[in-house]
Amino acid sequence: MAEQNVKEPVKTIGDAAQKAVRAESEPAPVRRYRAFLFQGTLIFVACAFGVLTFLVKTTPFFALDLQITKTLQLINFPPWVLLMSALSWPGFSPQSMIITGLIIVLIYVLGLHWEAVMALVAALFSTGVNLLVKDLVQRPRPTSGNVNVIDMLNSYSFPSGHVMFYLGFFGFIWFLVFTLLKPSLKRSLILVPVGILIVLIGVSRIYLGQHWASDVLGAYLLGSLTLVAIVLVYRWGKPRFFVNQPVAPAESKKV
Repeated sequence: MAEQNVKEPVKTIGDAAQKAVRAESEPAPVRRYRAFLFQGTLIFVACAFGVLTFLVKTTPFFALDLQITKTLQLINFPPWVLLMSALSWPGFSPQSMIITGLIIVLIYVLGLHWEAVMALVAALFSTGVNLLVKDLVQRPRPTSGNVNVIDMLNSYSFPSGHVMFYLGFFGFIWFLVFTLLKPSLKRSLILVPVGILIVLIGVSRIYLGQHWASDVLGAYLLGSLTLVAIVLVYRWGKPRFFVNQPVAPAESKKV
């Protein structure tokens, strides 16, 4: 059984390498179009975040922020309330550090050493960028005078730290599972819950009254940029570091 667990990622990486070779053999116009589309999307996201940050810096909250929160908080279905609280729980300390540490150790023990290092980088980088932007913008959080606030937090509001951490760390885990495992029920059982977690954490933060919708939107925009940066660094370092790890060797070894 242990031998099968080791061989599967190696075979999968070989498949990924073959796909990369086929992608490189595509006509140059197709590759240029995809690169242009990707770069254009990144520029659009960066500009959207810049505009939103400027507006947020000069406005405590928007009328649409208030309307979205009040509309969401009309839902009083007990299981829904429990779900919203449960989704945010892993993002608070100390459980966030414990869960992150356990996942990173598990990845390392499985032989994915470079992946474990980059998972740690993803957690630290997304959190660090979030704290930096929060200190620069210094937007106050929603107050109980405007919406129902489950628990008052003392930190700044824009952008949402939960959303950026989930998108940066769990988004990178989603990327690893998607690229290192072949399509299977096992892969789907990991991808679907993690994807739902990333999508719904924004709703949770608004519902609990701890962030405005614009805080969440800004976090998804900035978090997407940080995740792209993390993935690019991961791919850059893949053929350079930990090339002798027991599983998932550098793709260049297989090409």
